[in-house]
Amino acid sequence: KQWYQRRVAITAGRGQRKGPGSIFRAHVKTRKGAAKLRVSDYAERHGYIKGVVKDIIHDPGRGAPLARVHFRDPYKYKIRKELMISVEGMYTGQFIYCGKKATLGVGNCLPVSHLPEGTIICNIEAKPGDRGKLARTSGNYGTVISHNPD
Repeated sequence: KQWYQRRVAITAGRGQRKGPGSIFRAHVKTRKGAAKLRVSDYAERHGYIKGVVKDIIHDPGRGAPLARVHFRDPYKYKIRKELMISVEGMYTGQFIYCGKKATLGVGNCLPVSHLPEGTIICNIEAKPGDRGKLARTSGNYGTVISHNPD
């Protein structure tokens, strides 16, 4: 009987280590979602669109805070809710303008070609339309050095 009890204790300890992985897997259960810029539509390419920062939240596994921004859909009666990387100085209730003709301000999204040299920027698109790939972590940023007319 003692032998049987020891054997059960050993197998009970080994059972939890079976399978494809337990401690070396990312805990993604409480993540908030993918943080991306708006999809560039007609309103953004030819003018601007206004959004409101509804909430600034913490995403587990990410250093930078996220901002929930609500935009009115220009084509349907609908509110589009976007999850973006929050920039330093952004606050809830702030109006954010995205587009070619948006003003230069904290949190606004503009094309790099319309930014003056020396501007501090973050969440930069590496290729047009990829919705932001560069300088996304907390405290990271890029600087516009010069413009190439080509």
